[in-house]
Amino acid sequence: MFVAIAILVSLVASLAIFGNGSRPVSFQGWIEADMLFIGPDEAGRLHLLTVKEGDKVAAGAPLFQVEQKVYDADWRAARAAVDEASARLARAEAKQQRPEEIAVLRAAESRAAAALALSQSEFARVRQLVAKGVSPKSRLDQAKAAFERDQASLEEVRRQIKVAELASRSEDVEAARQAVRQAEARLAAAETRRLQRSVAAPQGGLVQEIYFRPGEVVGAGRPVLALLPPGNMKLRFFVPEALLPRVSTGLRVTISCDGCTKRYSARISFISREAEFTPPVIYSLEERAKLVFRVEARPDEPEALRVGQPVTVDLTAAPAKPGDAHAHH
Repeated sequence: MFVAIAILVSLVASLAIFGNGSRPVSFQGWIEADMLFIGPDEAGRLHLLTVKEGDKVAAGAPLFQVEQKVYDADWRAARAAVDEASARLARAEAKQQRPEEIAVLRAAESRAAAALALSQSEFARVRQLVAKGVSPKSRLDQAKAAFERDQASLEEVRRQIKVAELASRSEDVEAARQAVRQAEARLAAAETRRLQRSVAAPQGGLVQEIYFRPGEVVGAGRPVLALLPPGNMKLRFFVPEALLPRVSTGLRVTISCDGCTKRYSARISFISREAEFTPPVIYSLEERAKLVFRVEARPDEPEALRVGQPVTVDLTAAPAKPGDAHAHH
């Protein structure tokens, strides 16, 4: 997600009005906003839009989702790769045999060989007895089964010894572990890309404008919507150099506007350190040569104001709010 800042410029005069000291000092200004432009990190077709212009959303609320079929497939492939790498590691670790384990197998081989020799001898003896008619044929069947059983047991132990002697080396097991780590990293990346297709509000605020609708393709770096957090609204006005001593950061001012039901309070948050000529879009022939300083203030009730709205800023101190800190310019 990316965040950009838009400054909405109004064609409102910023002229100082002041008299002999009995009249309050006031300026004309306007409301601006630092918009949050919300869009996907990667291009894709907009699948779902869960808000509309004018909606108030809380931080973390879902805003939109970009089609993610390809990303789901990538995630499944990465998940399968992790499973495969883990299985290879398990096989490699199972092959590793310690010397004492091989010694146990050797002892088992000796016991199996002795048992086979005994059952082989018994099988031969019973066969002769049956041939002479001294022993029943069922006895021969039992001796043969015991011989074949001991023969199979010896072959199984020898197979286990062969596998143990060909066991994976330590470096092979470490390589298998590294393959698992790499597969898990690719899975985590695939999961992140998939989650990024569903975008939530980074802050609470008002959905100011929507630029794309479901079904449209959103380019990488393009915003789907503009979000305006209340704390990102501010008013801007310009103060002549002669009146700059009257202004300081932290100073509370009063705002009035046409159609407003009451006056609002704001706190000065920024005073430019560099003078500039009266902006060309607002100067008159009388004011164009005057040097002014840009001042910004944060309103206490931003929801009551509108971006681009002209306001009058009165430097008559507004009532201080608890916790206000006044820093002087």
